[in-house]
Amino acid sequence: MSGGTPRGGYVRQRHSQGGYGSSGDDLEDDACSRPQQHFSPTPPRVRSWVEILENLLWIASSLFIVYYGDRHSNLIYLLWHDGRIRRMPLYFGMAGVGFNVLIFLYTSLFAWSDRRFDEKWELSSLSALPWVTVLGLVSFCLFSVALWPIWSFLTIPLLFTLFMAFMIIFPSVIVGTLRQQGDAFRID
Repeated sequence: MSGGTPRGGYVRQRHSQGGYGSSGDDLEDDACSRPQQHFSPTPPRVRSWVEILENLLWIASSLFIVYYGDRHSNLIYLLWHDGRIRRMPLYFGMAGVGFNVLIFLYTSLFAWSDRRFDEKWELSSLSALPWVTVLGLVSFCLFSVALWPIWSFLTIPLLFTLFMAFMIIFPSVIVGTLRQQGDAFRID
């Protein structure tokens, strides 16, 4: 019974539009003659009020940190002009964060350019994941060493708060700029 035609069961056959068995002389595959279905993008996930409140809390606390700095001047002015900051760990930490952003952008753009987005995204993000993680931890440690003379033990929660606010804001900025255009001008 193996390898042969099934007997006594239903046999699935490909039929032409007329309903008769196809003889193989059809010039059209029927896929091109069907009207194209335009799929609308999936609606965004509805967030609960707790998630929205948490995100607003992270952003508000990071704005507070940036605005008040060390109570005498804001964080940006401190990073540029304060002599208490250890400069070499700060610069290496900034380079690490910049390199992390470049890796993220490269893997995102590399995945967007391919037709099979889901497979390419899995491969590129999984191969870059250990490097991004290690580089992020090293950058966090370098920032902690650089800013420890100003905030001492509060440096770690301060950096974590800034990191969380960055992780909330950055994806919405990047996804908005990388969103693909519709297939309105496709010619198949």
